[in-house]
Amino acid sequence: MATIEIHDLKFNYPDGHPALLGVSLTVKPGERVALVGPNGAGKSTLMLHLNGILQGQGQLRVCGWSLDNGHLGQVRAAVGLVFQDPDDQLFSPTVYEDVAFGPLHMGLPVAEVRQRVDRALRAVGMSEYAGRVSHHLSVGEKKRIAIATVLSMDAQLLVLDEPTAGLDPRARRGIINLLRELPQTVLASTHDLLFVRELFPRMVIMDKGRIVADGATAALLADQALLEAHGLELPR
Repeated sequence: MATIEIHDLKFNYPDGHPALLGVSLTVKPGERVALVGPNGAGKSTLMLHLNGILQGQGQLRVCGWSLDNGHLGQVRAAVGLVFQDPDDQLFSPTVYEDVAFGPLHMGLPVAEVRQRVDRALRAVGMSEYAGRVSHHLSVGEKKRIAIATVLSMDAQLLVLDEPTAGLDPRARRGIINLLRELPQTVLASTHDLLFVRELFPRMVIMDKGRIVADGATAALLADQALLEAHGLELPR
């Protein structure tokens, strides 16, 4: 069973602007897939469909669930969406409370919530930060905590929006090393093609609401004409 199954997904914003023009994509369990393309290509719009924040027309199944109103709870527990700006999802007084928020609202017993928080913070190397104030942390530390908030929900799929944006080299390396160790299926939208080359065997290029290329990262990054045609450039 695929982790993501999308067929002919279309979506228009309320002003009538078409954002997705028949997108089809399959991602298998354990795959690491980079989603790249210029601004306005539809990458973020596509990702927001994966846990039902946006709902367009077409066929969409995530972690075995169709995204209708009867299954949104299961889908949102299975899909860990991590925004580009971690301040968009860190809002509690302490790191512990941020990571515990999801499991608590699932109605889990306090003892299990504590176990999940401890496990998630340990997975991102932030166990000693449980009592810290999230908004006093560095951007890199906040991104790790944001990832922990979805790990505490036992997410099967991590959907990351620009995970290396705004990070200094040390923090960027830390995020790369963290993602390399996590076992979940990962779909990441990014402009950082060096990050893509290092961590993602498969790359999907979007432009103007469509998937224009999907294949092995090494092959697509070697196609200079393809990259240039879609506003992409691999740093030398």
